[in-house]
Amino acid sequence: MTTLVRGNDPLLQPFTLKHLTLKNRLMSTAHEPNYAEDGMPTERYRLYHVEKAKGGIAMTMTAGSAVVSPDSPPAFGNLHAYKDEIVPHLKRLAEECHEHGSAVMIQLTHLGRRTSWSQADWLPVLSPSPVREPAHRAFPKEMEDWDIERVVKDYAAAAERMKAAGLDGFEFEAYGHLMDAFWSPATNLRTDEYNGSLDNRLRFTLRVLEAVRAAVGPDFIVGMRLVADEDWEKGLTREDGIAICRKLVATGHVDFLNIIRGHIETDAALSDVIPIHGMRSAPHLDFAGNVRRETKFPVFHAARISDVATARHAVADGKLDMVGMTRAHIADPHIARKVAEGREDDIRPCVGATYCLDRIYEGGETLCIHNAATAREATMPHVIARTQGPLRKIVIVGAGPAGLEAARVCAERGHKVTLFEAAPEAGGQVRLVARAKRRKEFIGIVDWRMGQLGKHDVAFRFNTYAEAADVEAEEPDIVIVATGGLPNTDCIEEGSALAVSSWDILSGDVAPAADVLVYDDNGGHPAMQAAELLAEAGSTLEVVSPERMFAPEMGGLNYVPYLRTFQEHGATVTISTRVGAIRREGNRLAVTLTSDYTDRPVGERLVDQVVAEHGTMPLDELYFALKDASVNRGEVDYAALVAGRPQEIAVNPAGAFRLFRIGDAITSRNIHAAIYDALRLCKDF
Repeated sequence: MTTLVRGNDPLLQPFTLKHLTLKNRLMSTAHEPNYAEDGMPTERYRLYHVEKAKGGIAMTMTAGSAVVSPDSPPAFGNLHAYKDEIVPHLKRLAEECHEHGSAVMIQLTHLGRRTSWSQADWLPVLSPSPVREPAHRAFPKEMEDWDIERVVKDYAAAAERMKAAGLDGFEFEAYGHLMDAFWSPATNLRTDEYNGSLDNRLRFTLRVLEAVRAAVGPDFIVGMRLVADEDWEKGLTREDGIAICRKLVATGHVDFLNIIRGHIETDAALSDVIPIHGMRSAPHLDFAGNVRRETKFPVFHAARISDVATARHAVADGKLDMVGMTRAHIADPHIARKVAEGREDDIRPCVGATYCLDRIYEGGETLCIHNAATAREATMPHVIARTQGPLRKIVIVGAGPAGLEAARVCAERGHKVTLFEAAPEAGGQVRLVARAKRRKEFIGIVDWRMGQLGKHDVAFRFNTYAEAADVEAEEPDIVIVATGGLPNTDCIEEGSALAVSSWDILSGDVAPAADVLVYDDNGGHPAMQAAELLAEAGSTLEVVSPERMFAPEMGGLNYVPYLRTFQEHGATVTISTRVGAIRREGNRLAVTLTSDYTDRPVGERLVDQVVAEHGTMPLDELYFALKDASVNRGEVDYAALVAGRPQEIAVNPAGAFRLFRIGDAITSRNIHAAIYDALRLCKDF
């Protein structure tokens, strides 16, 4: 265990919570990364939290949330707190985090209506009243008296398991779940003793607290992550929220409040609770500070506090006792250690992409858009160790996210790196993304890597279109082709040459026309970002997609700002439709629309401009020009790559170097894939 202290930095001062001393003010709040196996926090889950403990965090909060009852089926890969077999898994996780001086807690809940009956055991979804939640679409059963009795006992039993696991405490989840559904007039329509006055609406919560205290005793730490203002005309008011906080404190059963503001029953509402890039930083921090001032009680909070300066201000100004930097720790689990060591400029920034949460809500696991080691701690390093083998000369061609990550990892390994880039500056497609004001934070992906490379002796060759002779003249041991790709608009059977690409619009090379049709045959951000730019430029806009849903590669949180823009500017979205042909008609373009569901055309449009998005085609000429001169002829041992082992294929004894290509130079994918390609390949050089 290492104690981290740096002067009088507010973030590094300890905080005493009951009997527990937290070594600094940084925490990761509860979230469900969807790493569990059959509801159990096995190796991947454990290593994810242990890495944050290694990085100096004071407390990591597991689960988001662990469910206490079988009729609260997992909606996001939740842990099963209602099963005894969870205890040894959590015990090992806690013990390993404790070895590094980090406290461990967990979040417990009954999801109530925020799940689906068609999961797990197919039991009816519960809520105080049969009010449907749009996000999960279930029609809940109104809780009966025996449901209430059963669930209260389930909470207490789950709490006992958490104590048996050696955790430092837990918090209840009370925003958008069962407990707070009793509080809110939007979801509690009952006519019995569980509705009406505030005390009645709190009756279920207080019964749970009393049962839990009887189960775990007075000393075990119990907190509440709760909504103190639903910011909703028909929901819980700020006044009632503050009153609830005071009543909870007065019970003596609660040791801290973890404050939330907003409601989460739709994607649009959720994005205000969990803001993404382009939205306000720390929008609810002042509100949380007001709760702390009015209750004079320990207050935690997390909502887009993504930088150390804001976190430091939150503590120094007395707004918070513990600062949740949850997405920031997904991007860099070593924040506290870097702050203590005076290396704040080495902290990998959270750029607000929210790739992490979008993946959860779409059924995947949490991944950071530009830290490929997160969630892969068993095979991928967060700290790149210097090689113990011979130093190599490595040539990398292309300074997009893949090439920059490859250069960073190779340089930290100690190798001599030369980086060629045809453009005058680094960034590749990330620079296109960051041209939009709303997405300008993405440039942090580039800036951080350039800052890290500045600490190493990397030779940059900008404004250089590298050919095979240029690469071979460097006499490299390893060549990495990270040249990316170029837009592929060949997704229209007839007249595709008349379309421009998303890149043309995003780069400014082609000006927006008056009347534009965007054909999105990709389903991700590029077409949506181009369409957003066009709408804001005043174009009359229609977005056409062959998919049965809008932008299927994009999660709900990122979907929100695009759709808001489209609706504000009167754009039309047409799904299940293809652009079959484009032809000139005077100085305009006639577009024939087709569908997979009929052999006949389904429509005609007359527009000024067609923007087509169909991913990229790899810029691979250099790779193929070098292939026959390489030791491995470009071949990759996929089994070794997946297992995290070095590449050792040698099929050409006459070869002069090993050759690899990464990112979109292979095929059209995304930023995370490009960075993961680079990390898992280069970490063993």
